[in-house]
Amino acid sequence: METKTTELLSLEKTARERGLRVVAIGGGTGLSTLLKGLKRFVLSPAEIPFAQPDSPLIRDLCAVVTVSDDGGSSGRLRKELNMLPPGDIRNCIVALSEDEALLSRLFRHRFDKGSGLEGHSFGNLFLAALTSLTSDFSEAVRLSSEILLTRGHIYPATTSNIELEALMEDGTRVRGETKITASKGRIRELFLVPPNVGPMPQTLEAIAHADMITIGPGSLFTSLIPNLLVRGIAQAIVESPATKVYICNLMTQANESLDLTAADHIRALNRHAQKQIFDFALINRTPVSDELKTKYASEGACQIVNDLDAIEALGVVPVLGDYLEDAGVARHNTSRVARDLVQLVAHRPSNDQRSSARHES
Repeated sequence: METKTTELLSLEKTARERGLRVVAIGGGTGLSTLLKGLKRFVLSPAEIPFAQPDSPLIRDLCAVVTVSDDGGSSGRLRKELNMLPPGDIRNCIVALSEDEALLSRLFRHRFDKGSGLEGHSFGNLFLAALTSLTSDFSEAVRLSSEILLTRGHIYPATTSNIELEALMEDGTRVRGETKITASKGRIRELFLVPPNVGPMPQTLEAIAHADMITIGPGSLFTSLIPNLLVRGIAQAIVESPATKVYICNLMTQANESLDLTAADHIRALNRHAQKQIFDFALINRTPVSDELKTKYASEGACQIVNDLDAIEALGVVPVLGDYLEDAGVARHNTSRVARDLVQLVAHRPSNDQRSSARHES
């Protein structure tokens, strides 16, 4: 028995030593979808004895989540209880949970009737209750993660109560995420209000020690860029020795990224970070079906143009793969994305060996 325990501890130590530290930054459904794929590479103690010696593993997975939502259930709780919006955080907790069956379904359950309850999800109310008990939203997130046995850590990008403000191309300003998303104009620049908010220390520490940092997929101006505007996060990403990867969206988004190419997305992220961020960009090469094309066209959206030469001119290596999953809407195939990300960083060349040649998966 003692020998078996010693062997298990040795296997666990080996897995931990060779495993990767990954930080995934974003918000909305894009981040939670990515986390579902990455979670499969984070081994539980019970799985460690069965791990293949040469398979890439993740020993530490952290999600950094934007907290600017002001609509729906999250927006109501934010206004009524003066708390951070829990929706995107809740989705990440569910995505990383050990048991995606009953508890996850419970967290996602949305009440369809009841005075005061209608429209709220149980997970949002659960986080609201824990925040009230602990007087600390980040502690409520940590406790919720423990209860659902998540395979990773989840940090709000900031614990400050922030709003988004967009400067539009016509010079007007729009305040609030919901209004920005509904706006018909093109966004020139995004700001946080108040502007000088800081991140959690754990976030900066995770970024500093990461082997890989991902940004995306997700709404460019309301899910991705807000994280980079939190004081210190962009600089920490640049200074980290990690491989930095942008996961490109599949489709443009009306009112946020209309007519923007893949390179335009990277430029916008770099511009708001005031830094050149990325080493690689995961780019989908699968065309959408005619049915999906028609559906998105009715919403003023289309498949993102992959201007690979322009991406390379930015010093970013495109990694091409079949990442589109047609499920009535365009979604990333989370298994393929996660596999390629982990393999990319597990076999990464040193900085001086990288070339601008296009990679294909």
